[in-house]
Amino acid sequence: MGERGFAAQERTAVLERMGREHFDILIIGGGITGAGIALDAADRGLKTALVEMQDFAAGTSSRSTKLVHGGLRYLKQFEVKMVAEVGKERAIVFENGPHVTIPERMLLPFHQGGTFNAFTTSVGLLVYDFLAGVKRSERRRMLDIQATLEREPLLKREGLKGSGSYVEYRTDDARLTIEVMKEAVTRGALTVNYAKADKLLYDSGRISGASVTDRVTGNSYEIRASLVINAAGPWVDTLREMDRSKEGKVLRLTKGIHLVFDGERFPLQQAVYFDTPDGRMVFAIPRDGKTYAGTTDTVYEGDTAHPRMTAEDRAYVLQAINGMFPDVKLTVTDVESSWAGVRPLIYEDGKSPSEISRKDEIWESRSGLITIAGGKLTGYRKMSELVVDRAVRELGRLHGQSFRACRTRQIPISGGSVGGSAGWDAFVSKQAAAGAALGLSLETARAWAVRYGSNVERLFAIAARSMKNATETEAALPVEVRVPLLYAMEQEMTVTPSDFFIRRTGALFFQIDEVKHWKEAAVALMSEHAGWGPEQERQYTTELDAYLYEAVTPVEAEAEPGAVKAI
Repeated sequence: MGERGFAAQERTAVLERMGREHFDILIIGGGITGAGIALDAADRGLKTALVEMQDFAAGTSSRSTKLVHGGLRYLKQFEVKMVAEVGKERAIVFENGPHVTIPERMLLPFHQGGTFNAFTTSVGLLVYDFLAGVKRSERRRMLDIQATLEREPLLKREGLKGSGSYVEYRTDDARLTIEVMKEAVTRGALTVNYAKADKLLYDSGRISGASVTDRVTGNSYEIRASLVINAAGPWVDTLREMDRSKEGKVLRLTKGIHLVFDGERFPLQQAVYFDTPDGRMVFAIPRDGKTYAGTTDTVYEGDTAHPRMTAEDRAYVLQAINGMFPDVKLTVTDVESSWAGVRPLIYEDGKSPSEISRKDEIWESRSGLITIAGGKLTGYRKMSELVVDRAVRELGRLHGQSFRACRTRQIPISGGSVGGSAGWDAFVSKQAAAGAALGLSLETARAWAVRYGSNVERLFAIAARSMKNATETEAALPVEVRVPLLYAMEQEMTVTPSDFFIRRTGALFFQIDEVKHWKEAAVALMSEHAGWGPEQERQYTTELDAYLYEAVTPVEAEAEPGAVKAI
């Protein structure tokens, strides 16, 4: 059994319980915002349910630049309050989950005729350090030409004047979401994926729940709650339409894509944040033997569930890379993988996609539907606190209920009980040795400790069991793939192979050849454990094959419908 009902095989039991009980809040949307709200609400004592129509984090929350960043770019738009807030939140996110967030020095080069110069870079980073409350060891450093090229020899030398160096925090956005969701479940929330809210329920004109369909079994459930929270990200306005309350401000979706290259082909030594000839900013980031770069920022009106890279998107990012790193001469054949995501921004008339604010807002409709829109990955905890504060006030007004204050500043997320950032290195070394003592390679044990944090002991337990009593199907997979897959099914509500290879591991982006190699054995293992028939095996294999194809093959027209359909 998974921990407190978070195994894939317990989905039906969770949904049946949701249909029987009454909740203080029902959250619709299982991205980082919904997960954060579920954690805060459950910890305060609210009886909490959450449904997500796809997999957790399948939308924007697995398709970002994978940075918990302080919002340096927003200084250009004078979003001072946002920079101050997300900068401080970044440190909290890091301390509560050092296994999914890693500080990394970022280089901001400036060239003759570019957007930045020595003065604007120095002042901008100084203001950023002050607003974001950056700790002393991570504050900005200004570098001359020689020091800049020592840190990153691939940079364009022509017109180079120097650089600023500052710290960003690299993250695995999908795993961050999953770990927050798991902690919410540990604290009593009921959450389930592949459960779509088809219809909103009302009592005397007030919203009182939702009719939800399990997209795996086709069964429907009526889930009742005192408050319903719309945290559906790009689908926020779809729910507002169902509530007949889509008025005033609306969402504008913009799309961003990232390209992944092998580290030998694009051997970037350190992360770089650079401007392009059109004034936009692009990241290039080394990660696990690969380098990824992005992003674009274009208005998007295609399939919300399935944004695709176009040839134009790919050409834009390649041109940006080759302009700043002229010796690498990357071409389309060098693209190993890619991802595309949409940003649900609050529309502002007359502003270009890059100029639209990333701020968040909370609205309440006449029926009582509470909507959270906009915002950023980095600010998820604070956004959640504001939403739950509002929910608590409303529950007090409606029913006279009272709940404790927010405590999420100090709550480690699942896997985060490692002694904070100060204890992280010692934790990893200790767990690597413990895994090696079980017979795992030191490299594998260390990699698991880094990815799963304090949950690594559960993987070690599965490894000990699996190495002793593996079925023939399990034995077809190496322990490095088999154990994380078993853990993902048993304790991370992993329903499909795509859930595992995209959102639980990121392998489809950063180890795409491994996915191609092990996909059939992985499908067979999942089928054996979940009891799939041949039709389900074919369906899930086809879905994964489509994602593998689309990772390297652009769609020619934005209006073209998605090839992959949610189950």
